Amino acid sequence: MFSSVDLPDAGVQARVRRALAASVRGRSFGRLSEIASWVAACQGADVPAPFTRARAIVVAGNHGVASRGVSAFMPEATAVQVEELRAGSGPAHTAARAAGCTLRLVDDFADAPGGSIDIEDAMDEAVFAQALALGTEIADQEVDAGTDLIIPGDVGVGNTTVAAAMFGTLTRTEPAVAIGRGSGISDEVWKVKVAAVRDAMFRARGFADDVPRVLRAVSAPDFVALVALIAQSAVRRTPVLVDGAYVAVAALVAEKLAPGTRHWLIAGQLSPEPCHAACVQALDLTPVLALDMSTGEGTGALLALPVINAAAELAGGELGGREG
Repeated sequence: MFSSVDLPDAGVQARVRRALAASVRGRSFGRLSEIASWVAACQGADVPAPFTRARAIVVAGNHGVASRGVSAFMPEATAVQVEELRAGSGPAHTAARAAGCTLRLVDDFADAPGGSIDIEDAMDEAVFAQALALGTEIADQEVDAGTDLIIPGDVGVGNTTVAAAMFGTLTRTEPAVAIGRGSGISDEVWKVKVAAVRDAMFRARGFADDVPRVLRAVSAPDFVALVALIAQSAVRRTPVLVDGAYVAVAALVAEKLAPGTRHWLIAGQLSPEPCHAACVQALDLTPVLALDMSTGEGTGALLALPVINAAAELAGGELGGREG
């Protein structure tokens, strides 16, 4: 499905880590030194440099399960948020401008809702193949255009329901443990969400080890596109900055389909969703920030980008490759 993933340069990472540890000032940087050494490894350079052509890619989805009342928002809110992004406004554009990052909206799956995963498959084989190809194509386009860091984002009512269903199925985690409050739902709505995820997981119980089939059954076309985007970015040796629960679960799936992907990932922030924390731990990542944000759209990751760039700038200055 994906080509093999070459890992970032471990030798560079070790050298940068040792050089910073040998410096009094370098030791004072704390976790920024580890971030800088990861940046250097991804760049294959002994002196890390800030990312100058980062790109946020927000993939919009439309989920049939949203009609079950699993969110604090009505299903129609997805269209409103997508239109906001198209107009260049909203949290993601604000954060992108602050981070000096450009943003691309992928709205191919924003109009027609996918199947309601509690009672039917999210998509058929043809739509699954289309979504997989789209995510792969976007990654190739971006890398070929010179993008040096990809920041996947998501937008869509019901996204955390899909994320919990995917996470619960693949890890055999009980629905009540995998599900959080998402958009800020009440206890009554939480019970509805638990029931929807439980039913989706029940449908997929007989093929939980078949990742593509699980994706077709209980994810969404936009989720598949995100999985492909992340996996293909790793194949193309381009680092990925991960935001919230939806993207984190997609990253976990990408690691399953393209082993080694996780080495190209850095977690931007941690949301309150239980499946988000579990995915970050499974991928052996430490979030740059702990903001408890559930905004989506890649917003939390975009807020972490200046910290990552500052880590590279500080380490570069200390290592003598850049002006401090």
